[in-house]
Amino acid sequence: MDKTIGKLYLIPTTLGDNAPLEVLPISVKKVIEQIDIFIVENEKTARRFIKSIHPSKKQSTLTLFPLNKFTEITELPTYLDPCLEGKNVGILSEAGCPGVADPGADVVKIAHSKNIQVVPLVGPSSILLAIMSSGMNGQSFTFNGYLPIDKGERKQELKNLERLSFEKNQSQLFIETPYRNNKMLEDICQALGNNTQVCVACDITLPTEFIKTKSVQEWKKNMVDLHKRPTIFIIHKN
Repeated sequence: MDKTIGKLYLIPTTLGDNAPLEVLPISVKKVIEQIDIFIVENEKTARRFIKSIHPSKKQSTLTLFPLNKFTEITELPTYLDPCLEGKNVGILSEAGCPGVADPGADVVKIAHSKNIQVVPLVGPSSILLAIMSSGMNGQSFTFNGYLPIDKGERKQELKNLERLSFEKNQSQLFIETPYRNNKMLEDICQALGNNTQVCVACDITLPTEFIKTKSVQEWKKNMVDLHKRPTIFIIHKN
């Protein structure tokens, strides 16, 4: 008889400091109760999240594998050895859904190559929530991650994304390091045409949530303070 192979669960987390079960389904709690092996970006925040979901779970029983910019790519396959031994493993993102704008995708790819079942759990994705609430093209959109840091290169990339949105009728999403958000909105207003639509989706699912879609011309008259607030930007030129 073939040995049972464990599953790899993709476990979403909150997008900010709010009560987990306000935005996460009970299925997330049930899976965390059953798993003791996790692949995480940050051990401290992962332990805090697990404790908030399941306070009675003993922290000493947890095995946490780090997955961040310091992790050697050659280490990743060993993180799934417990699955080959019949144990379930969970991937926790720092915020939102694992594998989406997240290093977890590398582990998921390895899991498929090892014939390990991948189980995605329902949870908040800032990208999908932003496009849902933007009024822009939910049939065709692209997430572009971070734009260049250099001011000249960033403005050129903004113009390129504006052109693509017009040519393909495709909404263009991107993000910025939170402490540079205000500068990003200023650059958007300087680089793009007055009639181009811009959605600013900030603090999604939090009490301070702010989501507005307006033209560049309207944003110039009514700027908003986005400093250190997680934000998705979306542009679309009709």
